[in-house]
This record gives sequence, structure tokens and C-alpha cells, in this order.
Amino acid sequence: MDITLTPSGLRIILSNTINPQIITKKLVFLMTTILAFLLSSCVLLLSKLARESVELSQRKCEELLERVCSTCGSEHLIKNGSTHHSKQKHQCKSCGRQFVVNPTKTTVSKEIKQLIDRLLLERISLRGIARVTQVSWSWLQEYVNQKLAHTPRQIKVSEKSPGGLTIECDEMWSFVDSKKNEVYIWLAIDRDSRKIIGCFVGDRTRKSARKLWASLPEIYQRCAFAYTDFWQAYKTVIPHERHRAVGKETGLTNHIERLNNTFRQRVSRLVRASLSFSKKLNNHIGAIWYFIHGYNAELAKT
Repeated sequence: MDITLTPSGLRIILSNTINPQIITKKLVFLMTTILAFLLSSCVLLLSKLARESVELSQRKCEELLERVCSTCGSEHLIKNGSTHHSKQKHQCKSCGRQFVVNPTKTTVSKEIKQLIDRLLLERISLRGIARVTQVSWSWLQEYVNQKLAHTPRQIKVSEKSPGGLTIECDEMWSFVDSKKNEVYIWLAIDRDSRKIIGCFVGDRTRKSARKLWASLPEIYQRCAFAYTDFWQAYKTVIPHERHRAVGKETGLTNHIERLNNTFRQRVSRLVRASLSFSKKLNNHIGAIWYFIHGYNAELAKT
């Protein structure tokens, strides 16, 4: 007798000679196969039920989170569009907070922020910084805007003796958003220490020259001797007895001219014939002052 399992059922074929041992082995094999099939089916069914249960609980948690603001606990929420990943955004009408349930964004570490702070002092665009640090462009733009907005617009200097102070002043062309919107960067440096001691960002009028002079520490306003080019605005601001207008061939303004080149080499917003430029005046001013503080800090270490 031969026993075989077919799709239509159990097929038994009788033979002339019947061997009990062979029949027993085939029956055992058949029962083992059936039990293995039933066991695997049960395992698949249980795993499916467990997965559906987890998904159901997650949906219930998300629905619960969607009804409560995690900041103020208010249930007065409305749907407020979606992210570029098609995730639903919500807004709390009580505190105004916008959020996404179960966000996939990761927190930017302190080390990455410190790296970004150093990269902002080099000739690299914000897009390049985002690629290097692998942070999102929108987060980086917001982070940089906040940092530039809180950058001090004043220079602190250590105590100076009133004698022998010499400064060099010059103005540098730049633009914001369009080359038609010309913005001039007025700078003053201490000849001995090479540190930047004054700065003003504006137009090229006498008013801006006065703002540059007003940005200098008081000791420099009272005692320093200034070298400038022949731009007329300087003559109306700097005291006549402590001012000398000279040409580039004299070499008496070499340090400030070299500083202008340093700005264009290291501040991407000031690089000529480049796609890196400021679209907002506040960010432009903040970037200039951020570099000034970093530049002076580097000189202090030497």
C-alpha cells in the first residue's frame, strides 16, 4: 500500500504486499507534515494579530496626541497643512504652537552646532554648511538668523594708554539682494594690534562716516591718529590735527587694505561674482559683526 498527499486529498494505493513498518513510517511522516503546516500557519496568524494590535495602539496614541497640545495641554487644536514628507501638522489655538505627531527629526548635537559656528567664519555658503554637517536647510537658516541677530554690534577693547595710538580707516563696497542696493562696510583697525576697533554698515555718506567714528572706543576718539584715503567724508568727521589722507602708494593704509581682502576671501557674502549674498540687511550686518568678533578672537590667541 502506498500513501501520498495530493491537493485533492489523501490517496491510498493498495499493493499486493503490505509491509506494516513502511505504512507506519509513512503515516508518521504525513502527520509530522500536517502538524508543521498547522504550526507555521498559527505562528503567521499570531504575528499578524500582534502587528495589527501594535498598529492599532499606535494609532490610538497618535489620535490621543493629536487631541492634546504637549506644551499647554489644550485640546483646542486645528490641522495646519502638512510637511514636505506629507505628515499632518497641527496648531494649538491656545498657545499658537505648531507641531507634528511622532516627528522624525533628530536633535542637532552641541558638537554639530560648534562646528557650524566655526564654519560660519570661513568662505563656505550656508548650503555648503548644510551638506557638510548634514542638517536640514530650514533648521540651519533659522539657527544662523538667530545667531546673527544676537551678535553684539560693539567692540570691547582692553585698557589702552592714550599715547601712540594709530588707526587706519577705509570703506568697502558690498550689496544686499541686488547690486543696485549698494551697502558700504566702514572699518577701522588698530595699526599695532591689527584688531578691528570700529565698524559701521551703511551708505557712503558723511553720516555713515560719523557712525564709524562713533563706533570707536572713547580712547581712540580722543587720542588716536588716523590714516585714510582721500574720501571727503573723513575730513568732516576726524579732527583735522589727528587726520592724514594718503594714497595707496605710501603704504600707510596697507593693513586696512589687506583686511578688506581678508573679508572678501573669508566671508562668502562678500565674494565678488558669487552666488553667495545676503538677501536681508540685518543678516548682512550680523554676518559682518560675527566675523569681526571671530577675527579679533583669533588675533588675541597669537
